[in-house]
Amino acid sequence: MMQRMLEQVTDFVDFTRGTDLNEYLRQTYSNNRSCKNNLSDVRVSPDGRHIHVILRKPKVGLMTFDKYQRPQQIQSQKHLDLGMTRAVPIVDIVYFDDKNRDGGVALLAVIFENGKAEFWKFLELKGGWHPLHAADLCNSPRAKVISVSASQNYIVWCEERPPSESSLLVNETHNFRYCICKRTYEVEEMAVSLGGMKIALHNNPRYNVISSGENVYLLPDLKDKSTMSLSKFFLMWSPRYDTFRVSSTCKGNLLRKDSPSTKEYDFRRLITDCTGYLSALSPPDIYGYSPTGSGGLLLLLSTGWVSLLQKDGVLRQIYKLADNCLASSSAHNSLNVYQDTLALTIGRTLYLIDTTCGVELEKIALKREGINPAALLVEAVFEEACKYYQQRSLSSTRLTVEKLKRGGMFQAPITLANILPQGGGRRGPEKLLGSLEAELKGLVSLEEVKGGLVKEREVEDVCESLVQQEVGRLLLSSELDRDSLLYLNSIFSLFPGQAWRATQSALQLRCNGEGSLSSKVPPEVWKTVLSPVQAPTVTANLPPAANSALPVFELLCHSVFCFQPSWLPRFLELAQQQQTSAGLGMGLGLENGESLPLYKRALSALPLPGPGSDLKQYPDYEQNQDLEVDLLLVSGRPNAVLQALRILMGRRQWERVTQVAQRFCRQSPLLNKEIFTTLLCEVAQHRDLDPYLDLLWALCPEDLTVTAILNIVLKNIPSSSLSTSFSPSSNIPPSSPFADPQSSQLTFGLLKPLLSKVLQRETRPNQRYADILQSPSFPPPTPPRQAKGLPRSTTEPSIGLDQQHNDIISNMAAIFDQHDPSKHRTVHGGRVTSTPNPD
Repeated sequence: MMQRMLEQVTDFVDFTRGTDLNEYLRQTYSNNRSCKNNLSDVRVSPDGRHIHVILRKPKVGLMTFDKYQRPQQIQSQKHLDLGMTRAVPIVDIVYFDDKNRDGGVALLAVIFENGKAEFWKFLELKGGWHPLHAADLCNSPRAKVISVSASQNYIVWCEERPPSESSLLVNETHNFRYCICKRTYEVEEMAVSLGGMKIALHNNPRYNVISSGENVYLLPDLKDKSTMSLSKFFLMWSPRYDTFRVSSTCKGNLLRKDSPSTKEYDFRRLITDCTGYLSALSPPDIYGYSPTGSGGLLLLLSTGWVSLLQKDGVLRQIYKLADNCLASSSAHNSLNVYQDTLALTIGRTLYLIDTTCGVELEKIALKREGINPAALLVEAVFEEACKYYQQRSLSSTRLTVEKLKRGGMFQAPITLANILPQGGGRRGPEKLLGSLEAELKGLVSLEEVKGGLVKEREVEDVCESLVQQEVGRLLLSSELDRDSLLYLNSIFSLFPGQAWRATQSALQLRCNGEGSLSSKVPPEVWKTVLSPVQAPTVTANLPPAANSALPVFELLCHSVFCFQPSWLPRFLELAQQQQTSAGLGMGLGLENGESLPLYKRALSALPLPGPGSDLKQYPDYEQNQDLEVDLLLVSGRPNAVLQALRILMGRRQWERVTQVAQRFCRQSPLLNKEIFTTLLCEVAQHRDLDPYLDLLWALCPEDLTVTAILNIVLKNIPSSSLSTSFSPSSNIPPSSPFADPQSSQLTFGLLKPLLSKVLQRETRPNQRYADILQSPSFPPPTPPRQAKGLPRSTTEPSIGLDQQHNDIISNMAAIFDQHDPSKHRTVHGGRVTSTPNPD
């Protein structure tokens, strides 16, 4: 694959006031905390020839930087900047698509916080920017613009309106005092004509307005802490059709509503239909976003996934960052898409990703910007302080430079950092630098010597290349002997990170958008990976560690668990697929002379506690147990599925229990019976599964009888429940046939639907004799004569199905008598009566 490299396009010297732009960017990248510059305030025109910087603090303003197509023009006359005509904070810059544009014409609008809009045009032949006219976006003079954007021929914005007197009287919350508005616009030769204003959404929270194609996305403002409860969802709006869609970062579109007859929406009514569903969601946070231009929206989520919300509302996962990649650099990320390539910047690393298949094309380390020595010294102070405090800390939590800067526990490095870059009183810094001059020179000399002796980066590159070659060679070999396996184990032990990356390259592991792994290597490679577990042979001249080398599959599972634990179940699934397609045998391992399934080999990578172990020594026990459940379920083996089911029941995750049961009961009747019997035993012991009984009864196997069900229930009912219901010390029957709602005792009412279903199935006529019974050639015999009198239904107990009901109740009474010999019960017409047992 061709390696991609970054090429410098411009150093801004070809822009007007390019040195000022360079200085602004230099201060933005510096570590000076007093600097208020922010890259989110930089705007670039679609043609890349105009850059505008919005100044917010301490003084509002606007900086313009322009690139001329004819550089000699700017030399012959004075350049005209886009000037400020009012001391009002600027919300944003809106660039317009001028259809009449030729050569050097650009058109934009400066939107102010008070709702005013100024329109400017760039005329290269006349030396720069010229004002056209001003207009009011908002109808209300008290309105305040929060966010603005342009979508096709619409200007859309979110504005804040002061609360009315009626809302103050009812003490209405101020979080919903915003509205979404729009105006049409038309670009003319020397003006921009605006249409009438329309409010599209009332009483909504504070939203950022993001345009993408014909869609506008309304994202919650993360800076507004009062609306954090509304961050579970966001809106997608079509200004042309006035269609709103409610979306989330985990499900995509949840609800769509077309324009009502009143042509206006109320936010609360819009989300009423999905409020209950939204309350059950726990979507990840949005760390970054970028419009695609074709109607979609790219999202960088807190889970590490880069997802694409398509214009049809489907949420598609594209790329997964390594675990904890966003932990230390979540504040320094950006993403943009260029055709089918996504450029994602995390800290000082640039990722190039193919959005069509989610493949990482390149990962490039960005160069550090040049900063002054004082900033370098401040950064060195925090890094050394971080190492010092970490070595002496009793906590296992990793201390980072960012936490040290934000926290107030350690004041020494913060105080020293405030002294060093000061430019006012020079005696303190000069004295400090003078005392440190000798030490600093010594450190610089030492670094030069180290750089001359060992070029660390080159060594790392050579090491990376050698490990990749060796791991690839060993995995591609037809068969590994014991010495080669020991050698492979030593590589993974000494160079774990390089070995993990080499494994991904050798096996061509790729994670697609659906969350599964793929590999395009030939079956011979997987034959080596899934090679059987050889019986351990002890060699006298080797140390104990050498005699306990891990097989290849176990070695790779440990590496996956170490660097990408979420991939472990997917890796097992991929291995099972390769094992089946290549016909490599069932387990390719031995356990007491028998085949060892792959899932048991994968489970060996998890540091799970043994029986009686102290769980405090396993801080990641719950996460590891989640992986254990996933591995067991991925295997699909009956014993593994039942083991996973028992783990979930032990953790009382009943919803997941029912999901697993519904999924695997379809595999085979035997597994269906085992799962149902296990769950029925659980139902007899407590009432936690009551909300899921209808789902469980639907899983009842065809061959399970009423007698078998009752035997299972009675064997698993806690003894306290039987002694409470049939106390031998009392001759008075229970006052009610129903248990206390707060009791954990199983009642007959809960079992009634199941018993009725099974009983009806048992009494169903056999289909083999249905044709004979319904044949017209064998008429039924004449019914016997009966004596006149009352009908049998009023004088005798019901027969057929009722008789079987009586038999069941009699059997149950007999069973309960075994637990309570002090009473004698008889059955009369389907009822159980109790009399004292005469001695």
